[in-house]
Parts: sequence; C-alpha cells; structure tokens
Amino acid sequence: MRAVAEKIEKNKVKLTIELDNERFARALNRVYKRIANEIDIPGFRRGKAPKFLLDRYVGKEKIRYEAIEDIFSDVYREAVKMSNISPVSQPVIENIEDTSDKLVLELKVDVKPEVKLGQYKGIEVEKPSVEVSDEEIQKELEYLQRANANLVVVNDGELQDGDVAIIDFTGYIDGKPFDNGSAKNYSLTIGSGSFIAGFEDQLLGLKPGEEREIKVTFPKDYHIEMLAGKEASFNVKLNEIKRYELPPLDDEFAKEVSEFDTLEELKKDIFNKTREVKEQKVDSEVQRNLIKKVISNSEMEIPDSMIERQLDRMVEEMYHELRARGIELSDYLRKFNYTLEDIREKIRDEAEFIIKKGLVLDAIAESENLKASDEEVDKEISEIAERLKQDLEKFKQTIAKEGDLDIIKLDISRRKVIDFLLDNAVIVKKDN
Repeated sequence: MRAVAEKIEKNKVKLTIELDNERFARALNRVYKRIANEIDIPGFRRGKAPKFLLDRYVGKEKIRYEAIEDIFSDVYREAVKMSNISPVSQPVIENIEDTSDKLVLELKVDVKPEVKLGQYKGIEVEKPSVEVSDEEIQKELEYLQRANANLVVVNDGELQDGDVAIIDFTGYIDGKPFDNGSAKNYSLTIGSGSFIAGFEDQLLGLKPGEEREIKVTFPKDYHIEMLAGKEASFNVKLNEIKRYELPPLDDEFAKEVSEFDTLEELKKDIFNKTREVKEQKVDSEVQRNLIKKVISNSEMEIPDSMIERQLDRMVEEMYHELRARGIELSDYLRKFNYTLEDIREKIRDEAEFIIKKGLVLDAIAESENLKASDEEVDKEISEIAERLKQDLEKFKQTIAKEGDLDIIKLDISRRKVIDFLLDNAVIVKKDN
C-alpha cells in the first residue's frame, strides 16, 4: 500500500491511496462469499453460486463498491498514519480508479490547521479580588434555616408571600374550561413563579375558605400551542394556608444542621466555602481571559467542517444533559420556541473558542516541549481508575483497546501548558 498527501488548499489535502490488487481481491472474495450466502439463485444452493452469476444478479460495480467499503476504514487509518496528516473532518472520496493490478482512491479531507503563535509569555491579565459579604453569609444561613423549617397550618390570617397555598382551581378560556386546567388540593408556594405570571400575586390576602377569580394571559411562546397568547380566568378556592416556622439561628441550630457546635463556627465555614467557590470562579475567568489573549495574538484559519463537528458534539452533550434531568431536547426547543439551528448559532462562538483554545495549547506544547511523561500518564490513569472504582490493570487494558491513551496524554499536556501560561503571565490584582 502507498499513500501520498498533497496540500490543495490552506487546510485541505488530497490523499491518494494505492492498494495492491491482492489485498483488494481478498476483500472482494469476502463480499462475494457474504452475498452468495444471502441471496437465492435458481439452480444453486446458498453459498454455491459462481461469481459471474452474482455479478449479473447483484451488479459487478455494486459488489466492488461494497468491497471498497469493507476495507476503507482500515485502509484510510493506515494511509493517515503513513502520510502523517491530522484529519479534522470525514474524508470525501473524489475518484476511484479500479484496474487489474491496483485500486487507487483519491480523497479530500480537512486537516488540523497550522497555528502561527504570537506572544504568549508575559501577557497581562486582570484578577479581581475576592470578597465575601456579611449579606452573603446571612443569605446562606437563611437558606439553611428555611430548609430546616417546619411547615405548619395557619388557621387564622391571610395568604402571604412565601406561604404554601392549598387550592382548588378551574381555568377557563372564552368561558369554557380547558384541558388540564383544573386541580383539587393543589400545593402552590407563593412567590415560586411556578404558575403563569400574575397568578400567585393575585392570591395574596386570601383567607382559608375564600374564593377569587384570577385573570392572566399565557405567554406567546407558551409550550402548549393552544394556550399560547390566550387570556384565561381561573376560579380559585383557598382551602388551607401553610407557613414555614423558622428555627432560631443559634448554637443549637448549628449543631442540628452541621458538624459544628456553635453558630460562629458555622458562619466561618460558610465564609470559607463561599470564598473558595468565588476564588475558583475568578481563577477560571483569569485562565479564560489569558487564553483569549493568546488566541488573539495568534493566526489560524479554522475549517467550517471543524466548527460543525464541534457543534455536533456540544448539541449531543446538551441532549444527554437534558435527558439526565428528564427533559427531551424536542420539548426544550418547543418550550423556548427555538430550532436546532438557533441553538447551534447561539453556541457557535463558544465552539470556535474551544477549537482555537485546543490548537494554541497544542502549538505551545510543541514549542515548549510540554509533553506528558510516562510517570504523569501512569499517575493519571491510576487516579481515574480509583475515582471510577475500577481494577487498575483491567482499566489500562480498556484504555488501550478503546484508544483513549492519546486523549489522556493530550489532556495532561494541555493542563501543563495552562500552568505554564499562568506562571509566565503578569497577573494584575483588581479591586472590585
């Protein structure tokens, strides 16, 4: 086998693969054998029909094309390795030359863009200071207080914001009840925003046993098409009011909700954890802004196919994230009146940033020789196996089999580059 890559555009190559006839003949024989066992030809048992009859019944060209498909993945993978190219798109077969002594395939494929690095050392980047206010600590305490509150029935009094209203309701459009527009003893937290805008506010002041007519307008982009943009009225009866009885914020409360003995210790822990989260967020912003500057100082041209593949991956991730929350992508799109193309357009800039980030990090890794050592790779594999509670040796075999070793090496290398950039950056502290 012979493979030659010829650059025809900035990030596109023509890959010519010459395959000797003996290898192609073996692929043809496999296809003939498979087809012979799949079809019935009068006068012959399955698997016994001669090739010339199979050519007549199935088509010689179709059989030869199936043979090319049969070996293409392996041949293409070998050709990529032989020609030392880095494809970033699926190959397109431009021409097939099928002669008696060889098979020649001409492909076009987009390859990894070349990166011309600019300045990446000594880049100035601002780092905002991290502060935790008393109000933030108090807000977290109140959250814990509410999470541990008792819900008690209020026999006298009016419905207030934050109360839980137990209601019966029936909804009408044009004076007629609509499907799924009624319920009995429905539990609604006032202020939660779980109902149509304006519904909960109009219930304020009701007393148990009282009824009230509520008028609202469904949003134009409401997920149920028949209700979108429609005016509706609801007959609502308040059956019961439940109110959260908050525990006092004292040492006993701290013991009840945490590992600490005093409220002051709990406050200190909240302060430390809040500060840690904020510092992580600031560090991520500094890192992102630094990489953005490295990208802007560099030159590269990204093939559209590379961006489209990244968008495919991001939409796929979004699909799985939504499903994990029990939401179908189609329902999500309908709810917010989006199309899949709208989503792709919204995340296109981020997709381009992810691609450019990877390219510049890889280019710097090459320039500064920041590769993953064998010791670093072994350590990473051990940590992943431990985290996943996998047997180390079996996990190594899985990685080797599935070809994930290069991904691990790349991840380590890119982390080393980010550390290198941060070590060589000029971090300017900024007061908020």
